[in-house]
Amino acid sequence: MTEELEEEVRRVLDALDQVEAMEDPVARARAVAQLLKDQPNRNKRLKQLRDDAVRRLRDDEGMSLRKIAAEVQVSLGTVQDILRGHTGTWSSRPRKSGSKDAEDRGDAQ
Repeated sequence: MTEELEEEVRRVLDALDQVEAMEDPVARARAVAQLLKDQPNRNKRLKQLRDDAVRRLRDDEGMSLRKIAAEVQVSLGTVQDILRGHTGTWSSRPRKSGSKDAEDRGDAQ
């Protein structure tokens, strides 16, 4: 991460720390409520920005998956999920038909 990027992330984290440190519990609760209300939509937008960067590094620059993971600072599995179009939890992942897990659940053909 560049120094400029690290500083920007630090400012965001510092702002969140300041909300947590607010002395007035009602004002703090209002600020937290506002943050929590906005967070699901913000998470979607932030993930989309990250996913777009991963796809660009792969498609436009031909970067390896491991290099992308290191560059974006996420796990290799996350990069693979992004490129496969998987979003969601482990339990919602599509299973290969014929796999032991699929057989155990009765999904195999």
